[in-house]
Amino acid sequence: MSLINTEVKPFKATAYLNGEFIDVTEADLQGKWSIFFFYPADFTFVCPTELGDLADNYAEFKKLGVEIYSVSTDTHFTHKAWHDSSETIGKLQYPMIADPTLQISRNFEVLIEEAGLAERGTFVVDPDGKIQIVEINAGNIGRNAEELLRKVKAAQYVRENPNEVCPAKWKEGEETLAPSLDLVGKI
Repeated sequence: MSLINTEVKPFKATAYLNGEFIDVTEADLQGKWSIFFFYPADFTFVCPTELGDLADNYAEFKKLGVEIYSVSTDTHFTHKAWHDSSETIGKLQYPMIADPTLQISRNFEVLIEEAGLAERGTFVVDPDGKIQIVEINAGNIGRNAEELLRKVKAAQYVRENPNEVCPAKWKEGEETLAPSLDLVGKI
């Protein structure tokens, strides 16, 4: 079953953010766009490149009203240690959610049960708390923050313009489509 258009299930977690431990729940998502960015583990190889890429593009996400939540099954203490010891992870200004109980990873259906780790899952959540985009990558394939930005812009556009759709490779400012009987077989 797809998670598209389903509501984020209730959760409560501790996150590391800017030198502090904070609580995060599904209620924090209401009224804004959110990205849940699951990754297998702290102190690894592909993960810091992805989180650093998000950090480098974080200001652009914030301009769109989007909060990013990185999530792994590590503890919040491990997140702090990684943040303090890695130049790349030290750039992060978004919450690093700890999921040592595996609840959030199970809720988003990205848990690798036998390993106790999360898949590389990306979820874009709308201001109503509903999942609009789901992307799962194999553990050895990193993601691209600029492509994620493009997808968020498309999701925001179609939410604001419900009678239009964004075609393949759509970028902000480009032409969209208005589905109608006249378009059938003409594209």
